[in-house]
Amino acid sequence: MSTDQRVPDGAALVVIGATGDLANRKLFPAIASLAHRGQLPSNFSLVGVARTEFGDAEFTDSVFASIRAVDPAAEAAFRALMPRIRYVAGMFDEAATWNTLRAVLDGCDAEHGACGNRLMYLSTLPQFFEAAINGLSEAGLARDPEGGYTRVIIEKPFGTDLESGRELNTFIHQHLDERQIFRIDHYLGKETVQNVLALRFANAIFEPIWDRRYVDHVQITVAESIGVEHRGTFYEQAGTLRDIVQNHALQVLSLVAMEPPASFGADEVRDEKVKVLKSIEHMNTFDVGLGVVRGQYTSGEVGGETVNGYLDEEGVSPTSTTETFIAMRLAIDNWRWAGVPFYLRAGKRLGKRVTEVALRFKSVPHLALPTTAIDSMEPNTLVLRIQPDEGVRLEFGAKVPGSGFEVRTVGLDFSFREGFTEVAPEAYERLLLDALVGDATLFIREDEVDVAWQIVQPMLDAINSGSVPVHPYKAGTWGPYASDELLDAHFDHWRTL
Repeated sequence: MSTDQRVPDGAALVVIGATGDLANRKLFPAIASLAHRGQLPSNFSLVGVARTEFGDAEFTDSVFASIRAVDPAAEAAFRALMPRIRYVAGMFDEAATWNTLRAVLDGCDAEHGACGNRLMYLSTLPQFFEAAINGLSEAGLARDPEGGYTRVIIEKPFGTDLESGRELNTFIHQHLDERQIFRIDHYLGKETVQNVLALRFANAIFEPIWDRRYVDHVQITVAESIGVEHRGTFYEQAGTLRDIVQNHALQVLSLVAMEPPASFGADEVRDEKVKVLKSIEHMNTFDVGLGVVRGQYTSGEVGGETVNGYLDEEGVSPTSTTETFIAMRLAIDNWRWAGVPFYLRAGKRLGKRVTEVALRFKSVPHLALPTTAIDSMEPNTLVLRIQPDEGVRLEFGAKVPGSGFEVRTVGLDFSFREGFTEVAPEAYERLLLDALVGDATLFIREDEVDVAWQIVQPMLDAINSGSVPVHPYKAGTWGPYASDELLDAHFDHWRTL
């Protein structure tokens, strides 16, 4: 079981968009798992808000069905919570919806002792964010009640470009203080992402070599074997640059490259992440043309199954130039990383599902061995596997047994699943608990969002101007051949995964 024994104070969790896919696949099972672990107080209440015309009983049955489908082991613990589930049906732009919610929350305080603590989760499409926040504010639900707190979790995307991201933040701050806002990126809740900090700052053997003196380059890969599935309409508006790079990939990069924080408080950690993001050199249009490669999958074979190309997916224009793959070379202009390229690649319908960070170290300054002895040897590499098989791999040279002297690359592997008896919580489970106890370390601050958009905006501008072509790649491969040229200039290649 988990070693995390935190139990928050009594509270009401309000899931706005409670009949949606995210709530049913992730949020409700996460709540049930917290209950199963004994990490929800007896005075915890769950309130759903959505447009579907449910009553309390119908909504409770729906939630229970979601939990049974995902985590049957948590059913028994969840049953104790069922009498404290409420539901509010209504449109997000109607005052009556939020006035009813206020009355329901007052009832939770009176009946179940929720203590006036309220965690609002915006589990809606982004176009409803403003209506929901405005409704909460006008109903008096956006400010801290006497003796309690109000916190609001906001799902990505945080805007669609630099301007809209700033406009969203400006709107939110008209109703909420920054301390109340918990911008969630579920990648930061993954155990291996957090273990980047432990690996670096709890081990004297790694931190001294974690810089430009020893690291040749860094590769970050976020690969998915699935296509856009039924999200074609969404993907047409987003693309991989917005969907993956602006948030997931840059968040992982910031943890890998940040300086040691003074402490592991929320602001101290996020301060260092922002410093790294601010150090990433912004590209001009010419730089984007040389340092960014876009791709779009065509029909092919994944896992032995023939799959459609992107242009044949539901909701996709037959003339679309939206990227489903993107690769780029970034430079961090600071003391630790000057001259060390950071390569990012992310995409759909690639060879397999895998997310990893690979630090490729420099070759030894002088090798006395004959070149015939090291034909199959690669430079030392430290690999942080984030999904699906979470762990760490160190690749180094070792002599092949026998009378000759041949050196070959071998791997020293650590698997979190095999190395610990404790069960790691799911990302949403960890992040929900953090929000309930008020720990914002793994949530994204306003300035992080803004700096990330500043990095991405020149790429968006170049794409919109038509100066970054889209290269086709066959589904089941590792992206267009043009992405290899990013590393050819560095006399290297993408890792084989």
